[in-house]
Amino acid sequence: MSVNPDVLGRTYPSIAPYQVSREAVRAFAAAVHAQAPVHSDLDAARAAGHADLVAPPTFAIIVAQKAEAAVVADPEAGIDFSRVVHADQRFTHHRAIVAGDELTAATTVDAVRAVGTGGMVTFRTEIVDPEGQPVSTALSSLLVRGEDQ
Repeated sequence: MSVNPDVLGRTYPSIAPYQVSREAVRAFAAAVHAQAPVHSDLDAARAAGHADLVAPPTFAIIVAQKAEAAVVADPEAGIDFSRVVHADQRFTHHRAIVAGDELTAATTVDAVRAVGTGGMVTFRTEIVDPEGQPVSTALSSLLVRGEDQ
């Protein structure tokens, strides 16, 4: 198997705080064609009851991937990123991400299993605010192709 099963259950250190900016929210919304005014118009976001611009739901991937990078970079994990196929991504949002948020995240390896000559690894990344309150939980599964694939 191309993923070391010994990393199962390991939690990696939290990333440095990520500051969500209005520019990042607007750029991400444009990139994913999220056209709701709450993503680009501050007045619309505030009229909807939010403190600032609301990030599209998949914006959480920006923070999650920063945290997941620690697993991929860990030589003990044995993940050759050139052989990775992103198999699945899911989010459970506990509240909306808005511009002005300062978010940190830590990734835990929830599952490792053999798939042919390769391996499948599933990460759970908990994204939290400065008080440690949950913002989003991201589940990501990567298929690491074996050498013969």
